[in-house]
Amino acid sequence: MTSIGGAQMVDWNLAVATATRLVRPGPDISREEARAVVAELRRHAKASEEHVRTFTRMVPEGTEPEDTPVLVVDRAGWIKANVAGFRELLRPLLAKMESRRTGGPGGAGLGAVGGKVTGVELGMLLSFLASRVLGQYETFAPATRDLPASADGGGRLLLVAPNIVHVERELDVDPHDFRLWVALHEETHRTQFTAVPWLRDHLQGEIQTFLDETDVDPMTFLERLREAAQSLSGAGRPEGEQGESDSRSLVDIVQTPAQREVLGRLTAVMSLLEGHADFVMDGVGPDVVGSVSEIREKFQHRRAQGAGRLDQALRRLLGLDAKLRQYKDGEKFVRSVVEEVGMDGFNRVWTSPNTLPTKAEIAQPADWVARVHRKAES
Repeated sequence: MTSIGGAQMVDWNLAVATATRLVRPGPDISREEARAVVAELRRHAKASEEHVRTFTRMVPEGTEPEDTPVLVVDRAGWIKANVAGFRELLRPLLAKMESRRTGGPGGAGLGAVGGKVTGVELGMLLSFLASRVLGQYETFAPATRDLPASADGGGRLLLVAPNIVHVERELDVDPHDFRLWVALHEETHRTQFTAVPWLRDHLQGEIQTFLDETDVDPMTFLERLREAAQSLSGAGRPEGEQGESDSRSLVDIVQTPAQREVLGRLTAVMSLLEGHADFVMDGVGPDVVGSVSEIREKFQHRRAQGAGRLDQALRRLLGLDAKLRQYKDGEKFVRSVVEEVGMDGFNRVWTSPNTLPTKAEIAQPADWVARVHRKAES
């Protein structure tokens, strides 16, 4: 538990229990089939290492792949891993909130019920996400007894076996090709962080800056939350009249101006990382994944459509639609830059935080080329 002075701001055990209880059951599969899927995913993860390194020309610096383990997990395993990551990442913010929670009536109320309520709410969110994530490179994951991580305190690659099986069946694609295709994407993320040693610290610094700017006064936060709900529901506006906030998520609306600046930088980095992974998986695909064109077409259609009206509403509320745009915009950026300056030219993006693209440059790749390449050559 995150516990300061005997009081819990988040009941992490309750979050795990809630998410595990509410998460949808996985696809119907025999124990023998499940073992075969796990073994194949591990083989594909290993094979993907060389495929990705050769294509990207990115080589880990002092960190071998075995130092950042590959874990094939079920939905409950994914939940436990992410709760451990949230707990580590949010520790400074929770300490800040704890120091102020007895400073007023709002803080006292939060202290009385906040840990349980927040634990349940986090569990509900994770139960929704746990059936949708195919894989994940956990950058800030601490090692636990059941979930090992890299020796430096962070880094492990998760492949969520039941979700991969569910999607391959839903799309009606070759399961062996699909599993390798997914492994290529996630291995690209592992290569990004092992080949670019400063990237993890840079991202962690940006996230902590974002959290440091969080307004920790409970009453102010509740007021923002109320305004956000009204904006999302359209309350108080005549029918047919829409504002800018209609396309914004709950996460967007409750931010301060300073947080929006940080989020702009984080959005650019995440667009780069996700777009690069999509570019690599499709670039490697034709040589090793025979049905890559069919998989990509069907998968893109699934991404765009969502599972239903409720799913689409939740994606919008949680900002997941913005993540889908990151894949598209980031892949377009990477493809445009590689076409203009080649793979080695693109890899200058990993030189330092100063060579990362801005949010505006993600939309205008030529501006990044002009800034990083032409200025360097002049």
